[in-house]
Formats: sequence, structure tokens, C-alpha cells
Amino acid sequence: MQIYTYTQAEKNLSSVLDCAKKAGEVLVKRQNGELFVIKPQKRKSSPLDVPGIPIGMSAEEIVSFIRESRER
Repeated sequence: MQIYTYTQAEKNLSSVLDCAKKAGEVLVKRQNGELFVIKPQKRKSSPLDVPGIPIGMSAEEIVSFIRESRER
């Protein structure tokens, strides 16, 4: 695990964030000895958030087929 001083982290924040992304987390140490953890946050996504499938039909055609099937 990488440990940065506060000054190093402040001057190279982009590099610190890249390192945290790669390693999972990094520590930042203040002059008084306090340690802080920087780690990437996992994206929260819905299980219903799935990519669409290109079927070559317009929304109107799809709605028309659904209405037709409900009438049966």
C-alpha cells in the first residue's frame, strides 16, 4: 500500500487517485501522524440497467405489436 505525505498528495492528486484506483487504496499522512485512506468508490448500478438490443424496429412498431397481442 502506498503512503503519501499531505504535501505529496496535494501536489500530485491526479497520480494519487490513479494509484488508488490501481491498488485499491492509498494512505495520506499528515505531519501530526494522522492517516487517511483514499479509495475508489464502487459504482452503484441497478440490476435493471442492461444494454439495449438493436432489433431494427421503431418504438411505434413495438407498441403496435404489444397492443395487438393484448387484444387476442
